Amino acid sequence: MQSTQFDRILRRAATILSVVILSLCLIYVSTGVLLSFYYEPTAGGAYNSLRMIDTQVSYGWLFHRAHDIAGNIMIAIALVQIVVMFLGRQFRRSWLLAWVSGIFFTLSAIGLDWTAMILDWTQEGYWRFNIELGNIQAIPVIGTQLRDILTGGGAISSVTVEHLYTLHSYIITFAAITFAVLHFAALMWQERQMYTEESIQLASEY
Repeated sequence: MQSTQFDRILRRAATILSVVILSLCLIYVSTGVLLSFYYEPTAGGAYNSLRMIDTQVSYGWLFHRAHDIAGNIMIAIALVQIVVMFLGRQFRRSWLLAWVSGIFFTLSAIGLDWTAMILDWTQEGYWRFNIELGNIQAIPVIGTQLRDILTGGGAISSVTVEHLYTLHSYIITFAAITFAVLHFAALMWQERQMYTEESIQLASEY
């Protein structure tokens, strides 16, 4: 199928968005590492440690804000990327890695936002997470087990914060970085393929 100018623009846009996604992911991870030096993952210490970061640590408020903004924009850009790839009709087998990595990165970005829900230990985060636990418990067969894993087998407490912090900082963060790099590499490879195809096409016309 011959590519139209619109298809080429969308493919180029997908490549640019993959760079943006990787950049945001690196900002999110690097600021998260800096925040972890002062953050205390306990029910009593989470809120106070974040307040201390915002008010007492030099440029702490800036890194905290950058962390939050990067996380939110990361989800939005990842969703836009999927729409751009869909509109560009990139359904060939060679795009499989780009699709899989893009979809799993989007899920990882959402997972990072979800696990951060209670890490600030505010009233809003507490009750939002309490509602989410009710939805999780309603899942057939495994709902109760999942709830116990997240909470530590009881009510929302310091153990819950520690579990969510572990998921957020290690497991899901590692997955997000991996999928962001794979997505970027897959789209850069497609960019080279597109350049090669265009060069061959131009050479055949002459």
